[in-house]
Amino acid sequence: MAPLRDVSAAEIESLAIGAWILGTGGGGSPYLALLNMRRFYRDGVVVRLMDALDLADDDLVAIVSNMGAPLVGQERLTDPRTIERAVRMMEEYLGRRFRAVMSLEIGGGNSIQPFMAAALLGVPVVDGDCMGRAFPEAQMTSFAIHDLPMYPLTLADVRDNAVIVARAQSWKWMERLSRTACVAVGSIAGTCKAPRTGKEVKECGILYTTTKAIRLGRAVQAARREHRDPVQAAIDTERGLRLFTGKVQDVARRATEGFLRGTATLDGLDADRGHTFRLAFQNEFAVGWLDGAVRVTTPDLICVLDTVSGDAIGTETLRYGQRVTVVALPAAPILLTPKGLEHVGPRAFGYDLDFHSVFA
Repeated sequence: MAPLRDVSAAEIESLAIGAWILGTGGGGSPYLALLNMRRFYRDGVVVRLMDALDLADDDLVAIVSNMGAPLVGQERLTDPRTIERAVRMMEEYLGRRFRAVMSLEIGGGNSIQPFMAAALLGVPVVDGDCMGRAFPEAQMTSFAIHDLPMYPLTLADVRDNAVIVARAQSWKWMERLSRTACVAVGSIAGTCKAPRTGKEVKECGILYTTTKAIRLGRAVQAARREHRDPVQAAIDTERGLRLFTGKVQDVARRATEGFLRGTATLDGLDADRGHTFRLAFQNEFAVGWLDGAVRVTTPDLICVLDTVSGDAIGTETLRYGQRVTVVALPAAPILLTPKGLEHVGPRAFGYDLDFHSVFA
């Protein structure tokens, strides 16, 4: 791959669709971020994508994401200058410039945050992230699993508030401190996480997930155009598994401590008629039960798709009566290691369950 390549406006549309699926219900709806990118591209801005392997070992990479409860993200509009401010603040704090920006999580709107930052900062986006999906907490990343330093962190909101977390004892403490600041500004904020070196990104990042999301989005778009089943297209592209098809019977959710937590119950349709599927989520879908028995758990990707369009449905956009298909997609290998499971397995979410991959 050439060191830098232009990302087309069409690819950003595909990215939004693919990343919303990979977000497993979280990462925030990409719609508002997508509107911002359409405007940038209409104004002639073109963002470039960079292969992580072309980073010098001592290059600095900004790891960016929105933090908070996805429900709030629907109400408070996305302003690209918020994420730009978080990155600029980090540069001032470090006294160094970033070579590139990268996604914390390739899930949902957070896949587009680095593109908004890149459009304003004039730097490329690294093709990768550190989850290969979306997760709700700071310690649920490949960088944390590799025990990399977790500080400093900068946080900016839409008013004129800015917070720097200079130190944290652990990843868990960084999650606690930054989440507290995030809740104080209204449970949504732009963040620039601990800066990563080129060496750290190459050795500890989950690479090529941006192009993976674009590819997945393209497959769904192609299936729609050709009147094929877009859900099956997503499954085929990612070698996933169809777990359940039904309609949303009940949703209970509450925004607490800067997260969106809750459950959803689905009544089976077609081949699943007479069966019930229940989902639990903390921003992202964490566990799925078929007729009361555990069917799937994190870190396997639990994705809920609109049965007709193949669009992902976020935990904040689930509604009574929606016809949905629950799909499992394979997780990045590092998440499945014993150390990975300590960070992102069912117990990390408070479920006393052993992880058994549906792909095992």
